[in-house]
Amino acid sequence: MGYDKMLEFVTGYAVEKSLSVDNMFVFLLIFSSLGIPHAFQHRVLSAGILSAIAMRIPLIVVGASLLETFHWMVYLFGGMLVLTAARMMLQKKEKKIEVEKNIAVRMLRRILPVSTELHGGKFLARINGTLYATALLVALVIIEVTDLVFAIDSIPAVLAITTDQFLVITSNIFAILGLRSLYFLLAGMMEKFRYLKPALVALLLFIGVKMVLSEVFHIPVVASLAVIAAILGGALVLSVIRAKKEQSSQQLAKSHDLEK
Repeated sequence: MGYDKMLEFVTGYAVEKSLSVDNMFVFLLIFSSLGIPHAFQHRVLSAGILSAIAMRIPLIVVGASLLETFHWMVYLFGGMLVLTAARMMLQKKEKKIEVEKNIAVRMLRRILPVSTELHGGKFLARINGTLYATALLVALVIIEVTDLVFAIDSIPAVLAITTDQFLVITSNIFAILGLRSLYFLLAGMMEKFRYLKPALVALLLFIGVKMVLSEVFHIPVVASLAVIAAILGGALVLSVIRAKKEQSSQQLAKSHDLEK
């Protein structure tokens, strides 16, 4: 029993962690669009992680309760994951973040006036006696709304592994807590993970189909973990091989240029 629970936790953690890596590309776009320097990004991410945890817990409780009460919801959640995979497959590249048109920013403007300045890394600044939202708070609000949309995809994926609320919540929390460190580790090399997107598409398709066909055949948790590890490991290996080939090609081209 304890071994099965451990496998469910590890698999849920792996699913949440791998899907959250794709979200980091969006974080990069948000920071670059708002001109948030590296020195202040950690403040936004730290606040965002705490807010994300607080936001996800009720979503997980509701999602798990729905699955336990209405079994047919498993097909709805599975279909959502398949549709998300299809959308990711058809999406050629990440859309540019248009700050002024962003719905989260428009909602924020109804509450507070917005300043595009950094104001020393503060989230709020008082200008001529008026309280303003700074660029950091704008980034935080966009990230939180983005994470909410992301959670609607990722939480059903973890619920496909287990409906144990404690395991889903703890695996989510542990995966999210390491996001800030992982972001700064991968921020400068994300473009090298060429096969990350296809891997995540395959991962979502696998979990979605697993949920939809759950009544036809049961896939053990250990088998799910093996499939997830194979998908992510294969994507990582192929990305490294391609990066090395491209580096070798560039070096060869430079040597030819020097000979000329």
